[in-house]
Amino acid sequence: MDRSKLFDAVRDPLFGGRFTQPQVDGVDAILDAWDEQGLTDGRWLAYMLATAYHETGRAMAPVVENLNYSAVGLRKVFPKYFPTAEIAAAYARQPQRIANRAYANRIGNGDEASGDGWTFRGRGMVQLTGRRNYEIYGVANRPDIVLELDFSARILVLGMRDGVFTSRKLEQFITGARCDYVGARAIINGSDKAREIAAYARVFERGAAKAL
Repeated sequence: MDRSKLFDAVRDPLFGGRFTQPQVDGVDAILDAWDEQGLTDGRWLAYMLATAYHETGRAMAPVVENLNYSAVGLRKVFPKYFPTAEIAAAYARQPQRIANRAYANRIGNGDEASGDGWTFRGRGMVQLTGRRNYEIYGVANRPDIVLELDFSARILVLGMRDGVFTSRKLEQFITGARCDYVGARAIINGSDKAREIAAYARVFERGAAKAL
């Protein structure tokens, strides 16, 4: 792969004409993980890069989930777990308590009192969340390793390829003549921002086509 051609193709449309060093390092880490797995479909690579671009706020570096929600924000983002204004107000602006309630008794976590929601909150380039997902990668006893760049990039590539996050995987949406970038959002998070991420993927695809 000629990585310089990929960087040249996406610099202006996605990165405002220049890259920061962390952005370069993040893209390189994803490309390294891609190469390690011997993958060949540039559309898969494009969607992986687009997902990281969105999930990290275009930083292309691992991030920790921001759970510092207001009461209004809690009812918008987690309505099932904060169903009334009174409950939301009791948890507002308390990230640890919010995580422990919002992620209790699911994705392999224990109840709210267990503290699993906070321990296994979203981290990385794709916000790996929940004890079960951390256990898949063998890091439940050291969750902060997900913030290490190379490890986070590997989780992104393997998780999207293998369907770790939601059981949906790239080959269900991008294979042969089929390329459903909008539907592929289900690999990570339902249909949230699906069209925006699809647009990013098309830019990355043009770069990947020149580079591969």
